[in-house]
Amino acid sequence: MKQVSKVKLVVVLIAALTISSCKSKNSNSNQKESKIMKEQKETYVLVHAAWLGGWQWGEVTKTLKEKGHIVITPDLPGHGSDKTSPKDITMESYVKTLTDILDKQDESVILVGHSFNGITVSRVAELRPKKVKKLVYLTAFLLPNGGSFFKAVQGVKGSTAVDNFYLSEDKTYALVNEDEIQNAFAHDIPKEAFDGAKPKIVAEPSAPLMYELEITTENYGKIPKYYIECTDDRAIPIEVQRGMYKGNVTKAYSLTSSHTPNFSQPEKLANTLLEIALEK
Repeated sequence: MKQVSKVKLVVVLIAALTISSCKSKNSNSNQKESKIMKEQKETYVLVHAAWLGGWQWGEVTKTLKEKGHIVITPDLPGHGSDKTSPKDITMESYVKTLTDILDKQDESVILVGHSFNGITVSRVAELRPKKVKKLVYLTAFLLPNGGSFFKAVQGVKGSTAVDNFYLSEDKTYALVNEDEIQNAFAHDIPKEAFDGAKPKIVAEPSAPLMYELEITTENYGKIPKYYIECTDDRAIPIEVQRGMYKGNVTKAYSLTSSHTPNFSQPEKLANTLLEIALEK
């Protein structure tokens, strides 16, 4: 009987140790998972394209937020809900809107610029390098110091947007021929969907388009950069995109889409942004 009792005691002790070990492992595992989740929580600042507004990121924002991330989609002056007159807007107006946002963040952000506003986010990164963890260019202008929109589009061939671009009579704002807007920017979404968004398209202030970028290797140059190319883009042809980013980014990603994958492929775009967040 005593021998049986000893055996039972050993079995109980082994079971207790096993349970304790499992609890410890589960606890460590849970802590590790919790830490990973915490580490992967990012703040994205998504900067819209010319003529559009923060509203363009609606579906992309939804996916990012579902994954637990913070997403900020500001309207630059003269866009979206901001009714500043185009004649009163300069590149400094755009930049201040974004630096004010970054100054309020406790941690550095992933800063994303679409199209023309690749230039804007480059300047913002120069001024707030410690606030920008990564720079992402979505089929955007990734230009060197001294570059500008007007310089970059000189001589560009095969761009429906450039071919139909014009300035107002007083030169204070820019537009694209109304009959060619969808063809230039969003040929891969249904016409009815584009027509629904069309009333939100605004005139683009011309002064920022003339701005010549000011960046340095000491600030802007140290920030990791990523490019998302859009191979069916009729606004910035793929050859132009690749000419801008080759040799200038940590990594490039590719989407088979128009200039606005935020409309045509929002989930794929959001997943690409999530991948970039995980890049070391």
